Amino acid sequence: MLNSLFVLNAQGKIIIEKHWRGVIPRQVVDKFNDQVVTFLAKPVYTPYTGRSLEDGSATSAQQRNGDLLVQRFALEDLPPVIDTPHYQFLNVQRGGLIWLSPVESEVEPQMIFEFIHRIIDVVQEYLGDVSEMSIRDNFVIVYQLLEEMMDYGYPLTTETSVLKEVIPPPTVYNKVYSTVSAAAGVGQKLPSGTLSSIPWRKLGIKYANNEIYFDVVEEVDAILEKNGSIISAEAHGTLNVNCRLSGMPDLSMTFINPRVIDDVSFHPCVRYQKYVSDKVLSFVPPDGHFKLMTYRVNLPSGQLIPLQVRPQVTATKNGGKFEVVVTPRPTEGKAIEHLVVTISMGKACTGVNASCSMGDHFYDSTNKTLRWEVGKVDIRGRPPTLSGSFSSSVDALDNPLSITLGFQINMYAVSGLKVDSLKIYHEGYKPYKGVRSLTRAGKFQVRT
Repeated sequence: MLNSLFVLNAQGKIIIEKHWRGVIPRQVVDKFNDQVVTFLAKPVYTPYTGRSLEDGSATSAQQRNGDLLVQRFALEDLPPVIDTPHYQFLNVQRGGLIWLSPVESEVEPQMIFEFIHRIIDVVQEYLGDVSEMSIRDNFVIVYQLLEEMMDYGYPLTTETSVLKEVIPPPTVYNKVYSTVSAAAGVGQKLPSGTLSSIPWRKLGIKYANNEIYFDVVEEVDAILEKNGSIISAEAHGTLNVNCRLSGMPDLSMTFINPRVIDDVSFHPCVRYQKYVSDKVLSFVPPDGHFKLMTYRVNLPSGQLIPLQVRPQVTATKNGGKFEVVVTPRPTEGKAIEHLVVTISMGKACTGVNASCSMGDHFYDSTNKTLRWEVGKVDIRGRPPTLSGSFSSSVDALDNPLSITLGFQINMYAVSGLKVDSLKIYHEGYKPYKGVRSLTRAGKFQVRT
């Protein structure tokens, strides 16, 4: 049960607010901002190792205090639930905005978080971008969405296909039509989706060509040691669907190896008990684009990681030397594309001299990062190598260099999840079916 929702910018100013069960005064946002200021000012003490600070002196975020190193939290570290004597502040940070829900009574926090994320996804599909400027430019649309998606604090209509029947997307034509119809006192017709017994799919859908497409998208989050051993590795997957089927089809999907996935979350259209008992996805799909399910897969074996990175860093006086070798692993014959290696050199770095065997590289002196754009890498070629030296304003390395990777592999799922079959019931046509897979880097880090 959601009482109120406030959307704040990074400075804590209210952009838009919506109340469903009585009005909570705006002063509650000031109390939340006070909690944020207190949290950001709270020191964090960690053992001091004897190394110098990155810039050779104390900063506002990192200071010496005897044998302890004092650090400060960032806004991204703000806990999702802040408890106070009168309110529990449930907040979600996305796109530089804070979506705040003050709660006075016992609620299920995961339901609140899930609904807030659903609101953000719907707004993003309407506006294309969720930012302070886009919300201010389309204030009426966003407020109407908040009005339609919840009734007296409980989720009501969350499907974009049904919402678009009531609230047209913000195009030039729709803005002119809504202005003219409002002036003439013409009301909008009742959406056909409200007449269906299935809330996420309206009646009377017809297509000349019946087709449905599935996209398996997996992001690899991994932390690797410099010798290649895995500290942590897992893949977060999403099964996106583009449905263009006539009538009221009932679909049944099976996977070749469904037991590799864990922590599965489904769209409401999926019959959960059917999946639990038979590992079969049985559902009546919404019309258009939607997210059928999300899941997580552990990657304990190093053979499942599509790349092996071997960095070597040697500290010298006022600087050091480095070499990074990227070796692709077997990915069912698919090439690794858009490979980008980013090395954070540290604030004490004053210059970099590097060379690479493949691609291009450039050094950003403002952010102190070396970006190596490798491009496409094939397992049959020589491993790309980046080597060079850097200068520093201190005698030794303050902190180990940080390496992050970005890449994507088309038509490949790192988890091995594959669609086995898709059957359609209650309709006489045979639709065109397509499945694509994509693996890309999420938070992929290598320690040095």
